[in-house]
Amino acid sequence: MTTRPAQASPPAPADEQARMAAVRRYRILDTPPDGTFDRIAALAARIFDAPMATVAIVDTDRVWFKAAHGLGDLTEISRDPGLCASAFLHGEPRVITDAVTDARALADPLLDGGLGIRFYAAAPITTADGERLGTVNVLDTRPRRPTDAQLDALRDLADLVIDELELRLSAIRTVAAERERRTEAERLARTLQRTLLPPALPDVPGLHAAAAYHTASPQEVGGDFYDLFPLDDGRWAFFLGDVCGKGADAAALTSLTRYTLRAAAIYDPDPCAALTNLDTVLKGEQQGSGPRYCTAVFGVLQGLPDGSFAVTLAGGGHPSALAVRADGTVEAISTAGGQLIGMLPDPRFVRTTTRLHPGDSLLLYTDGLTEARTADGSMLGEDGLVRRLTSAAAHTGDRPADGLLGSVEALLHRLGDGVSDDTALLALSVLAQPDTRIQENR
Repeated sequence: MTTRPAQASPPAPADEQARMAAVRRYRILDTPPDGTFDRIAALAARIFDAPMATVAIVDTDRVWFKAAHGLGDLTEISRDPGLCASAFLHGEPRVITDAVTDARALADPLLDGGLGIRFYAAAPITTADGERLGTVNVLDTRPRRPTDAQLDALRDLADLVIDELELRLSAIRTVAAERERRTEAERLARTLQRTLLPPALPDVPGLHAAAAYHTASPQEVGGDFYDLFPLDDGRWAFFLGDVCGKGADAAALTSLTRYTLRAAAIYDPDPCAALTNLDTVLKGEQQGSGPRYCTAVFGVLQGLPDGSFAVTLAGGGHPSALAVRADGTVEAISTAGGQLIGMLPDPRFVRTTTRLHPGDSLLLYTDGLTEARTADGSMLGEDGLVRRLTSAAAHTGDRPADGLLGSVEALLHRLGDGVSDDTALLALSVLAQPDTRIQENR
């Protein structure tokens, strides 16, 4: 009868719990093959002039090989009984010079597995806080006695394993921290962006209004803005624009611009006067902070008895609004010639008028849309936008502005990575069945 050899005492439950916590901390178990650890195993075999070597991590009930040189498809063995599972308990390399004469090798799955292994050496993989994760092992079919230099090299390789694991853990933590920071930045940006835009557009009798905001970078607060609000005389004012810059400075400028235009419209609802007032305010805010300017289009809506709306627009360096007529034609309502707001000594703003009949819509947008790149690398431009809106289906139904914005949003989706700047959209559609409240309120 063969007496089972005495094994090294297993770690106490509390110690094993702490050790397994360290193993899980490094997130190494059951990860794919890795060139770095494969090279460590190959180097260990070369230093000992041996055919087999492993980088082994001891799990709760198994020994898992992160790297296995010369062992074919073998990826793990049972933990008990086993030399790896006992060798890692010791702080110094463990050596079996000849398995035939060493009682510790009788029941080991590797040495008793038909591989003909006679020699075994292992150095523990130990963390900075003293937890042992596993071993770097060398195996040979010949009995032998390693040199001190070889054992020192095996220790160094085990240290190299833990150094590599620390580097990877640090990278994992850095990535996680960056992901958390980015998520928080995106959350703050979304929160701040919402404060710069109206929470909901008001109901305008006889009109359907819809707006959308698309961010090119979710981590940054953009400078695009829009608004729609009533004037004291029964008319409605609206505007849309784009301030220079990104981030906190752009947010501050956007807030200043939006509330200045609102106040200016109450004081004098003439669109050119509102832009002139904004120009004055922006120039007064530039001292010590660099140029603060924007582009904008400002409009006033006047409901008429026949259900149509008279529209007066003024533009300051902003793309033309587009009138999408009930018959599907698209017309640019040009404010070309209007100059940047807050930049020039005596800017000129261009005023124009149009009329929206039942079934007509007005689309305002920022240049993130027209400056987007198409599949061939060219800019979409106003002409490209007009062509795509003309070919889109007619926007009918109870919420025509939603249909118009849906066409534009589908276009933004198709352009994909070609959209490199934020885009604000505002659509105003005259209902085909005019609301009688317009006449009652007149």
